Amino acid sequence: MTVRDTLLTIPCLQDNYAYAFRSGENVAVVDVPEAAPILAALKEKDWSLTDILLTHHHWDHVDGVADLVAQTGARVWGAAADAHRLPPLDHALSPGDEVTIGTDSARIIDVSGHTIGHIAYIFDSIAFTGDSLMAAGCGRLFEGTPEQMHTSLAQFDAFPDEMLIASGHEYTASNLRFALSLEPDNPRLISRIAEVESLRAAGHPSVPSTLATERHTNPFLRAHVPTLKDATGTADQPDTETFAATRRAKDAF
Repeated sequence: MTVRDTLLTIPCLQDNYAYAFRSGENVAVVDVPEAAPILAALKEKDWSLTDILLTHHHWDHVDGVADLVAQTGARVWGAAADAHRLPPLDHALSPGDEVTIGTDSARIIDVSGHTIGHIAYIFDSIAFTGDSLMAAGCGRLFEGTPEQMHTSLAQFDAFPDEMLIASGHEYTASNLRFALSLEPDNPRLISRIAEVESLRAAGHPSVPSTLATERHTNPFLRAHVPTLKDATGTADQPDTETFAATRRAKDAF
């Protein structure tokens, strides 16, 4: 069984998600907005937590770590570059490092932009992206530049369409409304909006999504597409300028 076969998407706080999965004898959780929902989900599965993987330092991704460690003894993994503002780490990671959880391994990539030192965990079939690449969007640029985030997200060009993108928030509907303002005639976008509305009406998460879906509907992966360039007034400019214009438009949307 792969990581995606055992994946749990756990709602936390108002609109956050944590993810848990089992591999071999190990159980990992990615980001810990709060401990209680995670502990409840693990108890229901009769899983014993061994590892906590952190994507970045924002409080709504780490606030429950101390409580979770106290109750489970799990070891904590996070970015070495962010260690000074993360909970205490057992393993400090740098881009290019490999993390092994049970029988599965993930490669660490730097996805700075939302924050500096933000990392993503790239398993064979799923990427845990935190607030970098998100469902139909990307994280607001609190610390990095548009050029930096564009470079971060360009790394996903190398990954297969079927890869799952497990991001950290239920922002999909609002992100899609913005995307539609730029590409009102995009049939994949129109279809995705209906799908997300149906999922949310039934009380289901809209994440994870597939990378193929993001490539067709996420404006922050489409800076090279003529319709995006026309919509942002950057038809004769580099993709980085289209990306920056898209991010400015989203911030004002």
